[in-house]
Amino acid sequence: MTAVAVELGECRQRGNLWRLVIAQALAGANSVVVYATGAIVGETLSPSKLLATLPISIFVVGMALSILPIGMFTQRFGRRATFLLGTGAGVVAGLTAFAAVTVASFWLFCAAMLFAGAYAAVVLSFRFAAADGVSASKRARAMSLVMAGGVAAGVVGPQLVNWTMSLWPQPLYAATFLAQAAVAMLSGAILVGVRLPLPTYAASSGGRPISQIVRHQPFLAAVVCGSISYMLMNFLMTAAPLAMHHEGHPLQSANTGLQWHVVAMYAPSFFTGNLIARFGAKTIAVTGLLLTMVSTCIGLAGVDVLHFYGLLVLLGVGWNFGFLGASALVLECHRPEEKTKVQSLNDFIVFGVMAVGSFSSGGILSVYGWKAVLWVSLIPLFIAAVILVFFLRRAPSKNQ
Repeated sequence: MTAVAVELGECRQRGNLWRLVIAQALAGANSVVVYATGAIVGETLSPSKLLATLPISIFVVGMALSILPIGMFTQRFGRRATFLLGTGAGVVAGLTAFAAVTVASFWLFCAAMLFAGAYAAVVLSFRFAAADGVSASKRARAMSLVMAGGVAAGVVGPQLVNWTMSLWPQPLYAATFLAQAAVAMLSGAILVGVRLPLPTYAASSGGRPISQIVRHQPFLAAVVCGSISYMLMNFLMTAAPLAMHHEGHPLQSANTGLQWHVVAMYAPSFFTGNLIARFGAKTIAVTGLLLTMVSTCIGLAGVDVLHFYGLLVLLGVGWNFGFLGASALVLECHRPEEKTKVQSLNDFIVFGVMAVGSFSSGGILSVYGWKAVLWVSLIPLFIAAVILVFFLRRAPSKNQ
């Protein structure tokens, strides 16, 4: 049985898109709060400085572990049910983190980050939801528009931390995590109005075997670009706030750097879709990897605040091009009835690779320092370049 793509009416498409954009702006603050506070709270609560970034690594593991179950849940109950399930995880994450810092429990804080990771995994599925019910020619632009909602998340998240981190007298960040739970609830209320096509029998049982799809060279190229782009963004962003702290820069500077980083991650989305339509997803994805390499070179040039800001901003733009380009490639690799399993497999691999980088980042920073983190980041970039040259010089762009 073969499924066909269901196109929604123009009015419903607009309604879905704007709800997803606003939800992205609010729910995206979850990840910003985690990255702004995770390593600092981790260093405060952990029994060893080597474990300082473990909470952020657990956050990434939560994303990776959730992807396939979320995909199966979506396949059965639809995207809106998944969004509300994710909202529940976001609320639990905020309340558990509040309890953890209140009782000074490192491992309870790690548990909170596991729920936060599950929530982040659902939030990242917004980009694929934007393409549901939209004609093929508009999918990259719809996906980019939803990701552009992250610009507001880049402002909301850091300001949420700055406004609330000392609001509760003791301990630091307690009020921040309560605010995080409240923002997740607000995002969930907005997502209730999203109306997308419900899963069909063909969507859950049709299509090619996954073993055939993963051998398709454009899919492999998409996975490489998406994995390396996300892993390096996470690898460097995990270590950067703590490295700034170690260099004597104030917490507010680290929060500001993170704010501009997140804005740079999402602001290009206003035009990335048009760039993909004009130059192709492959070209934009590879450009993203090149920008990431340049950001690393800026970091190697010095440890002043401006060096960190320059690295974080360019790293954000590189991630946007690399990740959105790779996501657009994924849309070219599946038929309508295969979309959920292919998208879930792609994200599972991306976040699995990302977890490796996240676990290693804190240890390298603690033992060898910030410069070592930067030099190590060049290794996967080189590997990705070799693989992509092999795949993309002869790979067809359409699904076979």
